[in-house]
Amino acid sequence: MTGSGVRIGSIVIDCDNFTRMMDFWQQALHYVPARPPEGGWVILKDPGGRGPNVSLNQTNEGHLEEYRHHLDLYTDDQEGEVKRLMALGASLHRSPDPGEDFVVLADPDGNPFCVVDTRRP
Repeated sequence: MTGSGVRIGSIVIDCDNFTRMMDFWQQALHYVPARPPEGGWVILKDPGGRGPNVSLNQTNEGHLEEYRHHLDLYTDDQEGEVKRLMALGASLHRSPDPGEDFVVLADPDGNPFCVVDTRRP
């Protein structure tokens, strides 16, 4: 069996207080921003390259009880992997907005996850 063209690139946490959450997760995991935070979004990475990224996404929807965490799957073949995952039972959860580098799918139980095109900057 050959390896999949996708890998867990990031575990995404939706948050109400972006600054507090970023400070907490940086200190808790000793992670650093992969790029400067922008617009309530940051990807924190393991400086040693051992662990998966933890991304923080500020929401303006108030405290959410559902979908506080989801996986970002990274791939350089987004179209092919989306088709493959949908053939396995995933469904389209939300169509991408123009300029987005991710497609939101849902697993067979309805849990959302993103398929991120790593070829885009």
